[in-house]
Amino acid sequence: MIKVGMASNTVRTFTDPDAYHAAIRNTKAEGIVTARGEFSAELTNIWLDRVFVQSGNESLPRVAYSTIDPTWLAIAFATSLDQQISVNGLELPQGEIVVFRAGAEGHNRSSTACQWGSIALTHADVAAAGQALSGRELGAPAVTHRIKPTPLLLSRLLNLHEAAGHLVKTAPDILGKPEVGRAMDQALVEAMIACLATGDPFAERSAYRHHARVMRRLEELLYADSEGSLYMDDLCKATGVSYRTLHACCQEHLGMSPKRYLLLRRMHLAHRALRMGETSVTEIATDYGFWELGRFSVTYRSLFGESPSTTLRRPPDDSKALEVAGLRRQFAKFA
Repeated sequence: MIKVGMASNTVRTFTDPDAYHAAIRNTKAEGIVTARGEFSAELTNIWLDRVFVQSGNESLPRVAYSTIDPTWLAIAFATSLDQQISVNGLELPQGEIVVFRAGAEGHNRSSTACQWGSIALTHADVAAAGQALSGRELGAPAVTHRIKPTPLLLSRLLNLHEAAGHLVKTAPDILGKPEVGRAMDQALVEAMIACLATGDPFAERSAYRHHARVMRRLEELLYADSEGSLYMDDLCKATGVSYRTLHACCQEHLGMSPKRYLLLRRMHLAHRALRMGETSVTEIATDYGFWELGRFSVTYRSLFGESPSTTLRRPPDDSKALEVAGLRRQFAKFA
């Protein structure tokens, strides 16, 4: 990802989850909302001299599969209490931080409305700052894992993260001043390095890496066969595990069964096609593997709060129309 300068310091709001996921920087992400309701989100992006800061505030639970730019070392954390967030199958309670391996891929899941934050440095900057501030080079971990910094260090990091976001929202010109930007950049680097250098890593259970590999193979299959129809035995053969194991992996990483995940993906793909005004409800439903049109309509209404025909009739330039073009890839079709 190329740094584009202070002009990219933004606070944006979204009602389209596709547009929201496409706007998350340094990451390729696609996801689906997993509960009924009107989706809304706010995303803050902040570029400083070395540090890239993001924060998100989402109104509905969702599952997203993301790949982090391998040139950056990123950490992520919850920024509010009483929420359930899972990153790459790791539950993320308040007081802990996820440290991503280089080029990490995995599912990020929320079970409720959620607020999250992230901070990233290039690997070269992490190594240099680690040597200067802690006396040793720091690098990306071999596997994505959680750490638990001391309450004082974590509080310092969260307060600086919140302060940077507050300045962008209320006084963006102040953060754009070179002396203010450098001071904030230095403070965030120091806080991040302190957490990385002294945070107590949690030992993950032995099955974690195996389950993470299964889920990566699952997403690779979905990407490779994005225009085909896939069945459950196809998924088990491609991932090399039984349905029971695949079910356990999906529950851990997605919070749902593989069948439910595929159903939601197909529903969201059909929803996207209807919003774009393509052909007819019948053609779109059958194109994405829904042969019982009555059941499709009932499930569709339960997810999106309206009938498929109502979505199709909405003018393309309506505020609910697709807000983003050229998404990184299409969702896969399933049977």
